[in-house]
Amino acid sequence: GPALCAGRSLQRTAAAAARSTPPTIRLPLCPAGPAPIHLSGMWATSLLVALAARHTTACTTLIVGKDASVDGSVMATHSDDGESNPDARVVYVPAMDHAPGATRPIYYDTEDFPRFVGDRGVEAYLQKNNPGFNASVPIGHIPQVEHTFGYFEATYGILNEHQVGIGESTCSSVFGAQARGHGGHALFSVDSLSRIALERSKSARQAVQLMGDLAVAEGFYGAGSFEGTGESLMVIDPREGFIFHVLPDHSGKSAVWAAQRVGDGQVGVVANMFTIRHLLPNRTTRGQPDFLFSDSVHEIAQRSGWWRPSDGPLDFTRVYSDGEYAHKFYSGRRLWGAYRLLAPDVPMPSDYSDLRPSPVYPATVSTRRKLSPLDLIAVHRDMYQGTPFDMTAGAAAGAFSNPDRYSASGVTKLRGAWERSIALYRTSQTHVVQARGWLPPTIGGVAWYGPHAAHGTCFLPLHIGAQAVPAPHADADPRSVSRRSAYWAHKFVLNLARARYSDMMGVVRAVQRRLETAAWERVRADSPAAAAAAASLAATSDAEAEVILAEWWALPDQLMLRF
Repeated sequence: GPALCAGRSLQRTAAAAARSTPPTIRLPLCPAGPAPIHLSGMWATSLLVALAARHTTACTTLIVGKDASVDGSVMATHSDDGESNPDARVVYVPAMDHAPGATRPIYYDTEDFPRFVGDRGVEAYLQKNNPGFNASVPIGHIPQVEHTFGYFEATYGILNEHQVGIGESTCSSVFGAQARGHGGHALFSVDSLSRIALERSKSARQAVQLMGDLAVAEGFYGAGSFEGTGESLMVIDPREGFIFHVLPDHSGKSAVWAAQRVGDGQVGVVANMFTIRHLLPNRTTRGQPDFLFSDSVHEIAQRSGWWRPSDGPLDFTRVYSDGEYAHKFYSGRRLWGAYRLLAPDVPMPSDYSDLRPSPVYPATVSTRRKLSPLDLIAVHRDMYQGTPFDMTAGAAAGAFSNPDRYSASGVTKLRGAWERSIALYRTSQTHVVQARGWLPPTIGGVAWYGPHAAHGTCFLPLHIGAQAVPAPHADADPRSVSRRSAYWAHKFVLNLARARYSDMMGVVRAVQRRLETAAWERVRADSPAAAAAAASLAATSDAEAEVILAEWWALPDQLMLRF
């Protein structure tokens, strides 16, 4: 299949530039700068269609080793910074047994609402609950395993019953591919890989290896829109976590991937650009390799003239990333912003030349902070307050410190771009996954889920042992406002708060602090002796969800009366 060979960063070496490529067209991405995307033939047409129709994401992810957390948890996060037609529902996919010889269908990645229509054991996905939509049609199948595990999912897999958790961020890459039945040969998107990993894996290491092997064997395709054709996942379990990068190979029929273990006392950030640098196959922790990767990593780099063994360890980001998309600082500012909060004792520059060839921000850093889920939530609400890049300050923020900045592409001839903050008005959902090895898996695994934008939502802790999701959080049809939907409650309030942002958001933040602090105190008090049955855990989540829903739908009247 046709492969995407993009060049938005510094030009490759002469050897790389000399590789055979078809004629290209140049499409300016935004008024921000001269860096275009180079596309050939079918990819030019495909991308234009994708930009017009596809739900796009530009997500930020964090990962925390167990010794960097306040209680020994391993944690990862994800913000689904989508737009257009998001599906912000969170659902529980039950564990299942499968007959010998059964196959597992693989579906095309739409990332729109509804993400799936059919029977996967989820009430919200059934055809009768999605009137007007056709049943999802598989693009291929793989052999099914005898038993699959239960897990939470939204656009991507979130957390399974063995406390394997995932957070996703789309990244630029030098190759692209298209799906089977959609002009290409690749079977797997990151959506499908993340779900299969949670269905079949009892550890993060196993999940990473499984996803990599499947992508190599059956092909991988990325989002294909402006944000890139590669993917990154934060993958955790109660003992350790990994940063996993994957992209299509040059043929469009296989994949290239690598994963780096996050040190126990370390944190990591990925913000729409690969971060893994030198692959060190001999580095180990407790007898297990710290780096996992496909055979194709070195083979393709050497064949393409991008790396030679005499160069030393291969720099994955330098070779396979296509740099920051959209504009300079689109990824780098978020890396700087997140690390300043996660590891404030580690000085990092706020300016740089080009992130792809220069390791300005490491994949992981050690920190003296002991972080809780609430600290990670605070990072996802960050708009660089108190720094020279504060989105709530300056003329653009207006009289009431509104941090929202909208694209001006096609509207103005001015060159440049707004800062890209971590918190974003168009986020459809954010989650923090927490794996706690000293507790039974039923209560050890917690997904803190916040529908809509992180700075306007209230995060609800969902224990994996509940085997269910509260009704308000499984209701998020973007076409129709629902008073029974947590997504719509949070979206409604945040939209109203823009009228007088600094004043109204002060009221919203007070409610957030009260409810989330109480939830954290409850979750941190979990103990093996207090392990509850699924029905009890579900009842607790249901009660807390109803409190959040009631409080948020009361806010519009309070804000209108007060301001």
